[in-house]
Amino acid sequence: MSRKSLYLASASLAAAIALGSAASASEHVNQRPEEPAAPAVQDVIVVTGFRITTNVTIEEHVSPEQAPLLGPDAASLVARLPGAALVDNGSISGQVQYRGLFGPRAPVAIDGAVVTSGGPNLMDPPLHYAPMPLVERIEVDRGVAAVSRGPGMGGGMNVVLKGVDFASGHEIEYEAETMASVRSVDGSYAVGGVAGGASEGRRFQLLFSREEGGDIAFSGGDIPNSHHERTVYGLGGGLAGGDHAVSLDYRRLDTGPTGNAALAMDIEHVETDIARLAYEGMAGDIAIDAALGWTDVSHGMDNFSQRPNPDPMRHRYTVATANTVSAELTVGFEALGGDLELGIDREEAEHDVLISNPDNAAFFLGSLPDISIERTGAYAQWEGVILSLESELGIRADWHSDDAGLARTGAAVPVGAQMLAGMFNMADRAHDDTTVDAVARFWRHTDGPLTWRLTLAHKTRMPSYVERYAWLPTGASGGLADGNTYVGDLHLEPETADSIEAGFDWRGDSGYFRPTVFYRRVDDFIQGVAWDATPGVIDTPVEMVSMMNGDATPLRFANVDAEFFGVDADFGWQLSRAWRIDGVASLVRGDRRDIDEPLYRMAPARLLLDLTYEQADWSVSLESRFVAEQDRVSATNSEQTTDGYAVFGANLDWYARDNVLVTLGVENLFDETYERHLSGYNRVAGGDVAVGDRLPGQGRGAYARISAAF
Repeated sequence: MSRKSLYLASASLAAAIALGSAASASEHVNQRPEEPAAPAVQDVIVVTGFRITTNVTIEEHVSPEQAPLLGPDAASLVARLPGAALVDNGSISGQVQYRGLFGPRAPVAIDGAVVTSGGPNLMDPPLHYAPMPLVERIEVDRGVAAVSRGPGMGGGMNVVLKGVDFASGHEIEYEAETMASVRSVDGSYAVGGVAGGASEGRRFQLLFSREEGGDIAFSGGDIPNSHHERTVYGLGGGLAGGDHAVSLDYRRLDTGPTGNAALAMDIEHVETDIARLAYEGMAGDIAIDAALGWTDVSHGMDNFSQRPNPDPMRHRYTVATANTVSAELTVGFEALGGDLELGIDREEAEHDVLISNPDNAAFFLGSLPDISIERTGAYAQWEGVILSLESELGIRADWHSDDAGLARTGAAVPVGAQMLAGMFNMADRAHDDTTVDAVARFWRHTDGPLTWRLTLAHKTRMPSYVERYAWLPTGASGGLADGNTYVGDLHLEPETADSIEAGFDWRGDSGYFRPTVFYRRVDDFIQGVAWDATPGVIDTPVEMVSMMNGDATPLRFANVDAEFFGVDADFGWQLSRAWRIDGVASLVRGDRRDIDEPLYRMAPARLLLDLTYEQADWSVSLESRFVAEQDRVSATNSEQTTDGYAVFGANLDWYARDNVLVTLGVENLFDETYERHLSGYNRVAGGDVAVGDRLPGQGRGAYARISAAF
């Protein structure tokens, strides 16, 4: 089988991908040093790979899965992994559900730095800040995140952006990597890349991407408010000498008018500045890494400029701001027969949300006023061999504190809301908590084709600022997009989860198979529940205000008990010298343990199958996606069932040069009409989808993409 190229590769064989595509593409195209092989506990999605001319030998038989264009959202790509699924709240507002967990429960970093979302409904989730033209690879911790990733319950993700690394030699060597694509289903285009130069002691780079698209077509018309517009630009550089290197990088993201039909408002703008100063070096035999990060987000949204809302009295414009400063220091050295990493990290974040009516200066509410969140963490992580088992053991402690300012209301705000603001202002809003996480991961390579895996973990998550401090019943819910209004609870406890997962990786001469079974038991899981014991009876100020906002049965965030379990796998088989088949299967269930009810927004069972015919300079793939019905739904969240469906697509990859890849394809080949269970419900009137109906999947469309490196 040819290993000369990987494009949008599945992480089905992470170590082989890391050594094969990432290393050789970077060495011979971008002059970057080789990436180390990924361990058995990590998946790596390589986004760009070109012709391989290296002599790197890989023992395993490599069968990477090809993928279609998938649109502008990096979440769509990660959602192809075993156990993962796309939570679609908009064209560039997607989140990844991983084994039932999504949102703040699944930590996401970009270039190793945590990104703070600006909006209380996660219209700008972390992957919003990773446009596909700039993504080089995505690293995903299988099952749970290592303690070095920071706090968080689910598998951690780190998006590595394209960049220019230090090179060998004293002379500056120049390089560039670009990607451009067009897509008919939404009339969209995307273009971007990175260019710069480097020597052994200096590096500099410029990056840019621009994406724009209209409403997405489906067989019944257009999906309302599914358009998008986003621009990213930045620069960076670094100096190196001896065993020391320092770098400074800056990015600016400008998101223009973008629709979010599943939410009560659309994006009017997201303007974000991100900067990071980093150092890495050696002090004798001790490796040292340190970094300072800064993120500043201004997020405007409204309910009238991009969707029909003829009543000026109900016009709403919301500005949400978020400012985060972070610092981290890690040291690594040999100890106890392995490698020990010790780290400390600190985050300070400030959030503020102000709702107003631009037609009435006396109407405004500070719905999430002057929130301050601080966290200091320390961890120890050891990697080595215990009883012939490759092992990773980690423990971390985090000290948390958060507080909120005083809620402000204008004179035109109804009395009920003013009463709720007064009650919030009189309450004790300061909190302090300590959490402890522990992870133990083991794997063993046998003399044959098997690698056994086992992971045990105790993980925690603090309540988000929306879950704790939302005193006003609104649709802000951290991206749940269920149409309900929510209020927070000042007395929420942190979530604690104990999990176990086991599986194996088998790689033979002609195939591979990587199944995993998992179970996670969560105490104090934060879930929306009925506001009081008499839902629908309007007898409290919260219910009165919520009814004025269109929901007579508000939910409040509360601690309940939950559990998740399931199985997922990826697999493939080399049918002949030219033909191969690759697949991904996922099944997850999430249930409340305190009552007999499924958890909200659980992905249905699914199976992806790709049949590929590959020749020296081109390959053709037929993709099929089979998704089961989902009738295990949450009555608390008024969740609707969805039918099963099958969708097919095809794509052609042509390697026009060693460093030029052209892709042509068709999505939804038979123009199937279907509903994705993790999509929200339409809240835009006057379109081709009725208000309250689940938003459909995209229709048939063609696409073209070209990637090049120089």
